[in-house]
Amino acid sequence: MTLLRLFFLVTLNIALVGNVWANDPPSPDMPEAMYTLKTTEPERDVGYTVGDKLSRHVQLSVKKPYQLIETTLPIVGYERRYRGQIIGIELRQIQHGKKQFKDHTEYTLDLEYQVFTNDATAKMAFLPAEILKFQGAKKDDIVQIRVPSWGFRVSPLAVFGAVKIEQDMSTYRPPFLIQPYPEKQKLVACLVVLGISLLALVYILGNRAWLPNMGKPFAKTYRRLRKLKPETANISVALTHLHQAMHIAGKTSIFSDNIEQLYQQQPALKNIDAEIKQFFQLSRAVFYENKLNQLDATETLAWLKLFCRRCRDCERGLKAIR
Repeated sequence: MTLLRLFFLVTLNIALVGNVWANDPPSPDMPEAMYTLKTTEPERDVGYTVGDKLSRHVQLSVKKPYQLIETTLPIVGYERRYRGQIIGIELRQIQHGKKQFKDHTEYTLDLEYQVFTNDATAKMAFLPAEILKFQGAKKDDIVQIRVPSWGFRVSPLAVFGAVKIEQDMSTYRPPFLIQPYPEKQKLVACLVVLGISLLALVYILGNRAWLPNMGKPFAKTYRRLRKLKPETANISVALTHLHQAMHIAGKTSIFSDNIEQLYQQQPALKNIDAEIKQFFQLSRAVFYENKLNQLDATETLAWLKLFCRRCRDCERGLKAIR
């Protein structure tokens, strides 16, 4: 009980001392040459409503021997009045810092206020001026620095009464514009997706050498095979082009008995191992068994073009398309 009573008395004493300083007659102003003051106010000064919080930052550099009397710092929750009326702006939080230097002291104050006033129409309000007092070298040498007030406007929560827009126009107010931001964002997103899809389609189905990985052996061979007409003589031409592409891709002469060397250089081609073996069977039938005239030129060339395309997709790192 004794400790509780002592705590209560100490708290009451601090509050009374702060109240005495708050209501103390003004002290002389500190000479401007003895300090520098800088304040950082909220970014905007309009559009606040009841309940909103505003923060301001105060930087103060005071030459020695003056030292801040900390009991004169603003009191959280203290009701400010102007001409006897409560202004409705309450200090909710305060943080202060202090740095000592050889010839001066730097103080920082972070003040957070909350709006507790409202009206039927927009009205002017102020973050109150704060008076900070400093002790000089002598006991009775007390001076003060006034942190200036800052004005802003408090808006009503709702419109009071009927509003006739034709009577509420101002030459300073720009015309009302349609804000197409959501629709514009959706349109841009759709265009981006469309562009990416088209690029992917061109990359997968394209035949131009200037695209990435377009200059590889099977890509070049596929462009050549696409130009071949469905004639019997062109079967040999297509097979020759494909053999050359395999030799380049495998970095050696590739035949049916050393396909593994091709897979070592191009592992992705192993995904179409069955088609590659079928290709060598077709090549043997044409070049060694003289069965060229027994083949259907249209069907055989169509298969060779599809096979070359699948090889091209594998060397690009794409999933082979049937």
